Amino acid sequence: MQQNNHPNTNEKLKNIVIAGGGTAGWMTAAAFGKLFGNSLNIKLIESEQIGTVGVGEATIPTLIYYHRLLGLDEREVMAATQATFKLGIQFENWRAINKDYFHAFGRTGQDCWACGFQHFWLKGQRQGITHSFADYNLELQAALNNKFAHLPDNSLGYAFHLDATLYAKYLRQFAEQHGVKRIEGKIDKIHQHPQTGYIESLTLDNQLTLNGDLFIDCTGMRALLIEQTLNTGFEDWSHWLPADSALAVQTQLTGQAKPYTRSIAHSFGWQWNIPLQHRAGNGLVYSSKFVDDGTAEQTLKQNLHGEQLTDIRKINFKTGKRRQQWHKNCVAIGLSSGFLEPLESTSIHLISASIIRLMQMLPLNGIETRNIHEFNKQAELELIGIRDFIILHYKVTDRRDSPFWRHCANMPIPDTLNDKIQLFKESGRVLRERDELFEDSWQQVMLGQGLTPQHYHPIADNMTETELNQFLTNIRHNIQKTVSRMPEHKTYIERYCQSQ
Repeated sequence: MQQNNHPNTNEKLKNIVIAGGGTAGWMTAAAFGKLFGNSLNIKLIESEQIGTVGVGEATIPTLIYYHRLLGLDEREVMAATQATFKLGIQFENWRAINKDYFHAFGRTGQDCWACGFQHFWLKGQRQGITHSFADYNLELQAALNNKFAHLPDNSLGYAFHLDATLYAKYLRQFAEQHGVKRIEGKIDKIHQHPQTGYIESLTLDNQLTLNGDLFIDCTGMRALLIEQTLNTGFEDWSHWLPADSALAVQTQLTGQAKPYTRSIAHSFGWQWNIPLQHRAGNGLVYSSKFVDDGTAEQTLKQNLHGEQLTDIRKINFKTGKRRQQWHKNCVAIGLSSGFLEPLESTSIHLISASIIRLMQMLPLNGIETRNIHEFNKQAELELIGIRDFIILHYKVTDRRDSPFWRHCANMPIPDTLNDKIQLFKESGRVLRERDELFEDSWQQVMLGQGLTPQHYHPIADNMTETELNQFLTNIRHNIQKTVSRMPEHKTYIERYCQSQ
C-alpha cells in the first residue's frame, strides 16, 4: 500500500498527542484510552487559561453507541452530567408564525419492503383519515405527554441533554483511569519536518516539548494544527447558511424538564432551550447581516424563562468545513474540523463519528494515503448530508415576514438538497445517500415545514379503504397504549439516576 514519505512512516504508531481538551478532546482521549491505552502512549495538552465553547448540550441517539463502545454506565453518565432524556426537537414558528411541528427520533409508523410509511399516511389523508403524521410516532407522542421509559428491545429512540462541561470532566476522569496523561500548558511552537511538513513535536509555554507520531487537533475554531500550521484550507458554506453568531446563557429551570429541545424561530434566526436536571441551557443563533448584536441580545433576554445564572456569551462562527479533516499526520476532530450550527444537535455526533472513523483507519503501521483519502471522503459525505438537512429548515418555509426569511426563501441551494426536495415533492420518496445519518427525519421535517408530496407509492393502493383505516388505527392505538403506561419523565429520571 502506498505510504507518504514521512521519516517515521515504516515505524509502528506509538505516540498520540491530542491538542486541546473540552468535549472533543476528552471524548477522543476517553475512547483511545479505553481501546488503545495499553499499547499506545496517549497525551492530551490542555490549558486552564483557554476556555471552551461548552454549549453543545443536546445530542442525538448515536451518542448511546459511543457510550456502549466505552462500556460506560448510562445511569452514571446521566447523574454526573445532570442529564435529561431527549426524544426530539420541537420547531416553533419555523413553517410560519404560530405553526409548530416536532422532529422526533425513532421511526414513524410502519414501513413496507417497497416504500416508507408516509405513502400509506398520504393515501389515508386522501380518503379522509385526517390524523396528523405526528400521531404515528411513538417518541413524539411520549415527548408531548412528558413521558419516558426504556422499552423492551430498545424500541424507543432517545438521546440526552447534558452539561457539556460536566461531560468533559467525567470523560477526563475516565480517560486518565485508562492511561491518558493530561499535560497542562499552552502550545507555543509547532515543529514540522523540513521536507514533508509533518508535525514532529509541540513545545508548550513551559518549555516542555512533546513528540508524536499522530496529532489530533481539538483546539476548537482556532484550528491551531490543521489550519494555522498545515494550511489545509476552509470551504465556506455561509452562502447557504447565513447565521454567523450565537449568544449562550444558562438559566434556572422553570417547571419540569421536558424530554425534548425547543427551537424557536425569530425574524433573524432561532433560539434554543435545553432543559437539564439542574438548569436550562439557552441561546440564540442569528445572522449579523440581518440584526445587530444589541437587538439580538435583547430578544434573547425577553424570551428567557427563569433567573439568569450566567453572563451572556457571544460566539462568532463561519459555517463550513476544512478541505481535509485528516492532513499529513494531523486529524481535526470537533470544531477544528469545521462548524455546522446546532439546529439538529449534531456537534457531539460529529465528534464521536470522527473518533470511530479514525479508530477504524488507525495507522498502526504508518501513515497511509489511502486511509487518509477514505477518511476524508466519508467525513465529507456525512457533513454534506447534515449541511443539506439544516439548509432544508430555512429553505422550505412559508415565512416571508422579514428580510432574513425572504433571503432564505430566495437563496440558491446545493443540487444535492434540491434533488431530495424535488423527489419528495413529486413522489413522496426520500433519497438517502449511503449510510446517511438522517432518514425518517427528512420526511418529518419536509412535512412539518409544509412540503406535501403530489403522489404516493402505488403499492399503498393494494390496501382497501377498510384495511388501510384499520392499519392506521392500530398504529395510533398501540402508541397511545404504550405512552399511557410510561411514567413521567421527571419521575423516571429521579428513579433511574438514583439507582446507579
